[in-house]
Amino acid sequence: MKQKFRKKISLFLLLAIALTSLSRGSFPCAVMASATGSASQTNAIVCEASPLPLSAPDALPCSPASANERLLIPGGMPFGVKFNTDGVLVVGFCDVDTANGKENPAYTAGLRTGDVICRINDSAIHDARTLSAAMDSENGTPFRITFKREGEEYTVTVTPAYSRSEEKYKSGIWIRDSGAGIGTVTFIDPDSGMFAGLGHGICDGDTGQLIPMERGSVIDVTISGIVRGLPGSPGEVKGYFNSEKLGSVFGNTECGVFGLFAKSPAGCGEAIPVGGRSEIHEGSAELLCSLDTDTVSSYGVTISAINPASQSNKCFTVTVTDPRLIAKTGGIVQGMSGSPIIQDGKLVGAVTHVLVNDPTKGYGIFIENMLNLMGNPTE
Repeated sequence: MKQKFRKKISLFLLLAIALTSLSRGSFPCAVMASATGSASQTNAIVCEASPLPLSAPDALPCSPASANERLLIPGGMPFGVKFNTDGVLVVGFCDVDTANGKENPAYTAGLRTGDVICRINDSAIHDARTLSAAMDSENGTPFRITFKREGEEYTVTVTPAYSRSEEKYKSGIWIRDSGAGIGTVTFIDPDSGMFAGLGHGICDGDTGQLIPMERGSVIDVTISGIVRGLPGSPGEVKGYFNSEKLGSVFGNTECGVFGLFAKSPAGCGEAIPVGGRSEIHEGSAELLCSLDTDTVSSYGVTISAINPASQSNKCFTVTVTDPRLIAKTGGIVQGMSGSPIIQDGKLVGAVTHVLVNDPTKGYGIFIENMLNLMGNPTE
């Protein structure tokens, strides 16, 4: 038996593109949790999550014309991700109790939720601990913070305020530099070992913005239970990380997470053709996922309301019709993001979201959209 972490990880919904999802009455169905439990408070500041993925080894270019010629191994098995952010993400603010009343030096200087801190004065910042130590060393002296917001870099000067209650200088900011969670593998390229999952990006639970990922590891997971979805209350898959590292994550985009397996995960089947957006049609299809067993199972669904022009992660509607899946989960639950959809023997898409008021329904993404971003990881 594989050695497991002693501490069981409680998995909560990471709101991928939360503002859009909530306004449409749908949730992304990835289950994510902060690796450190909560954001850290420090005298810190800075930059917005960028949708740009990281550089990838041996990227596989894919155009709509060539998508149909590819053979990919459908996924359906769960995978865990542990990652560090590229810089330090600002997730909130906390006023400082000064002799002159409540103040917030970081917000006053111009920092906002979603900014990503890159440097303090001339020193690069890679994690929350380094940032906190650098700010503490200033001992109340004004310092420069360089951060990113919407792809642009800015610099502001922050003057810390003295906290009467903590008896130290503070900048009044909450930050995060890491996270973890569970999703579903969509496909694996049999030639390179590259894989795609989720069908949407990993977003910060506090800001709802795409997390700029510096590096990440793919970890083996064990599913420990399922919370059944009900109207108005999305269900979720629960699980914990095992000790085995399966590979690396190199890209976090609005159309999925991309990485490289060091070895093929258990449960892989045979490679099948890819179906482009012009081939997908309304009607029956099958969804692959692994819930309470170690095997990937196939469940019946129907596809409708197809938007052929969509470049997003909501391209068509998926309705669960299989009574076995409805009995187990109530339909689509958090943690099923990335579950592959097969129609007419071809891999055509993946599940991405569940409708809050009807867990038997959700959204899916064209497999073509995932391939296009996977093939251009540095654009």
